[in-house]
Amino acid sequence: MEDLSPLAGRPFAFLFRYVARRPIAHAAILTAVVGAAACSVSTQYGVKSLIDALSGDHAELVWIAFALLAGLMAADNFLWRLAGWMASYAFVAASGELRGELFRHITDHAPSFFTSRQAGTVTGRVTATGNAAFTIQNMFIWNVLPPCVATLGAVAFLMTVDPLMTGSLVVVAAVLLYGLYRLAAAGATLHMGFADKAAGVEGELTDVVSNIMLVRSFGAIGRERRRFRDTVGEEMAARRTSLLYLEKIRFLHAALTVALTVGLLAWAIVLWQRGAISSGQVILVCTLGMTILYPTRDLAVALVDVTQHTARLSEALTTLLQPHDLRDTENARPLAGRRRAVTFENVSFTYADGHRVFEKFGVEFWPGQRTGLVGPSGGGKSTLLSLLQRFHDLDRGRILIDGQDIAQATQESLRQAISLVPQDISLLHRSVMDNIRYGKPDASDEEVMHAADAARCRSFIEALPQGFDTIVGERGARLSAGQRQRIAIARALLKDTPILLLDEATSSLDGESEEAIRQALDRLMENRTVIAIAHRLSTLRSFDRILVLEGGHIVQDGAPTELLHRDGPYRTLVWQELHRLSRTAA
Repeated sequence: MEDLSPLAGRPFAFLFRYVARRPIAHAAILTAVVGAAACSVSTQYGVKSLIDALSGDHAELVWIAFALLAGLMAADNFLWRLAGWMASYAFVAASGELRGELFRHITDHAPSFFTSRQAGTVTGRVTATGNAAFTIQNMFIWNVLPPCVATLGAVAFLMTVDPLMTGSLVVVAAVLLYGLYRLAAAGATLHMGFADKAAGVEGELTDVVSNIMLVRSFGAIGRERRRFRDTVGEEMAARRTSLLYLEKIRFLHAALTVALTVGLLAWAIVLWQRGAISSGQVILVCTLGMTILYPTRDLAVALVDVTQHTARLSEALTTLLQPHDLRDTENARPLAGRRRAVTFENVSFTYADGHRVFEKFGVEFWPGQRTGLVGPSGGGKSTLLSLLQRFHDLDRGRILIDGQDIAQATQESLRQAISLVPQDISLLHRSVMDNIRYGKPDASDEEVMHAADAARCRSFIEALPQGFDTIVGERGARLSAGQRQRIAIARALLKDTPILLLDEATSSLDGESEEAIRQALDRLMENRTVIAIAHRLSTLRSFDRILVLEGGHIVQDGAPTELLHRDGPYRTLVWQELHRLSRTAA
């Protein structure tokens, strides 16, 4: 798929991308609208012809003028309906494709993109982009193009009456339209400010709703209501400022239009008194003059509205279409082999905020080996797992899987080779069956249930109100922490990958559950390369190897029993844990 980031801040180029995919449909809509607008302005010439025929002695011309007028009115109405019918397909399809590609683009962002932004703000901007794009397309077709066509048609008909009058009117209308548009464009910063405040409201609302238990536990409902009221107040003030600016422009246009229309009609009457034009031509001048002047109002208003929606679209695109920090290289290949030896080779890594974690770091994890990572917070344990999953690119060095640099492998194949059971379990707002099957989308129901059996969670799942069809709630809120962890282990069992990463996989379990899960994990870890972070050292008693990390360096490396009988940080950590457990038991 094409990279969308070059289109950030270029709303019209972004929209044209989707218009160009359906050139025939959009050309047909354009033709129908132009035809309808031309017929609409031509009906006024038809009225003039009918009045002149009725006023003269040519009775045979009356019905010809009548047929012309009737035909123009019919074509006007039916062409509009044809355009609307085609737009119902083309515009909706373009809006759907647009949101789908935005979703693809944002899901390709590195995790750091989402940690620095509110989820509600990101999702709100996707919705705002789709709505703004749809609105701009509609406004151009229904509100911008018709007045332009009507004005050009009116000018052509007025030229047949009096070129001087027509030229004067065109100049005045052009100056008026240009002035109004410049005023509208000058308010772009106000419209952009409103768009930003509106996105902030969506972000605040999502943030509070997704953390409602935290808010309630701290008795912060009133505080959050006041905060939200203040945020909405800022958004309302920005919207009010934007709307009042638009109303000032509309009021100026209304005053000028009334004065110009009255002056044009007076000019036509003077010409009629001199016998220079007929009664029908007076009517034609009046109606066509209003066709030129009043549409400038509608056109100016439409351009103002388009400017406002374009500002919101531009703001959303600037936020969403950031370049991806992590990309597959041009010659990226899928990971090959199944042994899955993992090697960190002279790895140096620094976070974006300048915090350096590793400097020329090296270690090897052998196939089928269970390795535990221990040590104080900030030592680099979580960063090691993140780098192995390529959630960040390295400053220097390489990470190899079976000798293949993961930076040269496709990200999809890398993810397929690794299963993760994190400490903070993420479940989708779907059924238990869907959440377990997420590890293997094509798995049968029987395979899902077998994985649930192996993870020792089938019994509590079947006790849920709808069993495996029970919706777990947002992030699994309807389940306990231990239940969520067991479902995550079932998901990893079903995925069946050669590399397994565990991040405090038993931290939220009671003693009985922990023993059941330890048995499931023993099955899960068989014949796999396992790297596990653990603060409870008892969970590593069956592991082959322990790495103690401090300050981004390996300070101890060996089997648990070997390190336990050697002076060093590992034995200190074990004694500290035993002391803590004895105090808790007492």
